[in-house]
Amino acid sequence: MEDEKGLFRIATGAGIGFAAAILAIVIPTAYFLIASYYATGVVSLDQTVSIDVIALLILAGSLLFLFCLFMYRRGFTQLRKVDSRFWVASLLCLIGAVGFLLILVAAVVIAGSANSFLVCLKGHPTHALSCLQSGEPLGAYTAVIGFWLAWLGGVGIVLGLWAGSSRYRVREIGLGAVFYSLLLLVLIGPFISVLVSFPGVEYLLVLVPILSVLAPYFVFRGARPLVT
Repeated sequence: MEDEKGLFRIATGAGIGFAAAILAIVIPTAYFLIASYYATGVVSLDQTVSIDVIALLILAGSLLFLFCLFMYRRGFTQLRKVDSRFWVASLLCLIGAVGFLLILVAAVVIAGSANSFLVCLKGHPTHALSCLQSGEPLGAYTAVIGFWLAWLGGVGIVLGLWAGSSRYRVREIGLGAVFYSLLLLVLIGPFISVLVSFPGVEYLLVLVPILSVLAPYFVFRGARPLVT
């Protein structure tokens, strides 16, 4: 019974995470790539309505990510009753939830300075963080702290999924853990580039929407059939 409840919550978290990735990462990334690299006049970052829509999508996706992390944590909390390996995963997911709350606070602060936000988005993708630090330091530093706490939550998800893959011998859950691990590694790139410049970091960002969709997809595909 505990296993079934835990797996149901993990599958639910994966489904929510898939929707969150589409709203907060895939659609905005596609928009900004088109706006940045194809100056055709069809899409422009100066279009206030478009920016407002993208901002709403990111906000909705961020809320879903928070709920996704909450469901993963509930699943791991349920499973730790039968397997102690899920304790660390559950704790890290709680820390990650605090991180996402800070990111949401930072988003509200940065949104109040829309002009500097747009200027930073028009620049080099990997320089956006340093640009925001100079224009809106409170929002930028809150976002950085929130990011690293959320990153730790991601580590918790990976640990929990590895434990789940091992316990239930489901390859798809293990693949989900692999893709989440790669996503965490890729997300470090922009922050390292603020301190140490290295070539090609902007190309890593292209992997973010791909990995953010593949990871929850495989988790859902692996966990859902185990729930009767």
